Amino acid sequence: MGGAQIGYKPSMPRPYPTELLTPAEMARADAAALAAGMPTETLMEAAGRAVARAIRARFRPCRTIVLAGPGNNGGDGYVAARYLEQAGWPVAVAALAPPSPGTAAAAAAARWHGPMAAFNEAEVARAGLVVDALFGAGLTRPLAPEVSQMLRAVRAPLVAVDVPSGLDGATGQVLGFAPQAALTISFFRLKPGHVLLPGRALCGETVLANIGLPDGVLQGIAPRCWRNHPSLWALPSLGVSAHKYTRGHLTILAGATMPGAARLAAAAARRLGAGLVTLHAENLDLAAMLRADAPGQLVSDATLEALLADARRKVWLAGPGLLPHEATGAAIRSLIEAGKILVADAGALMAAAEAPDLLRGAAVITPHAGEFDRLFGTPGADRLSATRIAAARLGAVVVLKGPDSIIAAPDGRVIINDNAPPCLATAGTGDILAGAIAALLAQGMAPFEAAAAGVWLHGAAAASGPPGLIAEDLPALIAKARHDLSS
Repeated sequence: MGGAQIGYKPSMPRPYPTELLTPAEMARADAAALAAGMPTETLMEAAGRAVARAIRARFRPCRTIVLAGPGNNGGDGYVAARYLEQAGWPVAVAALAPPSPGTAAAAAAARWHGPMAAFNEAEVARAGLVVDALFGAGLTRPLAPEVSQMLRAVRAPLVAVDVPSGLDGATGQVLGFAPQAALTISFFRLKPGHVLLPGRALCGETVLANIGLPDGVLQGIAPRCWRNHPSLWALPSLGVSAHKYTRGHLTILAGATMPGAARLAAAAARRLGAGLVTLHAENLDLAAMLRADAPGQLVSDATLEALLADARRKVWLAGPGLLPHEATGAAIRSLIEAGKILVADAGALMAAAEAPDLLRGAAVITPHAGEFDRLFGTPGADRLSATRIAAARLGAVVVLKGPDSIIAAPDGRVIINDNAPPCLATAGTGDILAGAIAALLAQGMAPFEAAAAGVWLHGAAAASGPPGLIAEDLPALIAKARHDLSS
């Protein structure tokens, strides 16, 4: 059988390139390359060679079967089989259907002179390595039952060309069934489905190969989706003449029942560079308790109306720890109508659950999946589109939080974040994120960039944290992540 993997480990996220292309946009890139004089056969040869190279770098030679579809994905598979055979691997190709005559895939199949295997479960079960070159990321319907059954029979490591067959490259969703890959090789630019879950997990280690497509083809596509990375935004810099007022004043509404949430948000905001952070207490008892906390933390028991009249208080955070009677629709509207830059989270989102337009004009809202559902309805399979629609409706940046957070701007730009570790699934971490985003807004960042930067720093901080990470660990870790980034 053979086929033992050599030290397989998931790869670290690659910082470049950050653009994510839908399958339709990738087809336009291919067409632009063809129009510029780059034949499909040339790209297919480069793609298949890249697949074979990635396989040889990670696996020992073993009985390998390449499952080839009738399209260009299958053509890549024929080329990969040829290069593996030339390197001494025992390879056979099992074709679902022959390529259409006259196509680049047909030419690639004609250059394959090795053995052909039957397209059945027995052949797959005998293999030490399976290469899935059946369908690429543009598949829009479930696999045929016989194909699903074939892929379900795979017991050896599976290498996917572009994406595991059955995975929607635009949404990351599974169309009925898709196999678990140990390795996925894609080309030119990743697709949203490589970064969004469950697609990211099903792809295993993802390798992006350069096959010679020129970056200039992107000019005619103008991508609107990116993978989050510091190259997409610039953190505020601290000049020699900076003082606490130039670093911005953030005001956070604190609730009496769960004041810890606002305290966590404030700690994150202070650590991430806001010059002044004030907790607004609704009563004297709450104010006294908050004043007994961190000595550098400002607390005000003035009325909300009085604080809103202070022009220096430009940025506000409402929601962490607020119960329905504390985060009312009227309070939210008063902040927005006063021209404040508002980050709405948690309780503020629930106050608008029956009337999401109450949030219209907020700078950033940060719902998790349940809150998004109560505000806008279930996003369905295409969470990218749903988040974009929500952002356009409110005129606000929407951060749909999760292990693959989606940050959408009202103009249709969207960033997908994939650096958040599972340890963030603990109480209070969302409050930390809200405070981080608000702090960056207070320092002058635009809402879309502040949200993307806050989400990335949040994930980077957690990834560097100790075992048993809790929310209280994160403020100092976020400060370190920012320092490491600027260093």
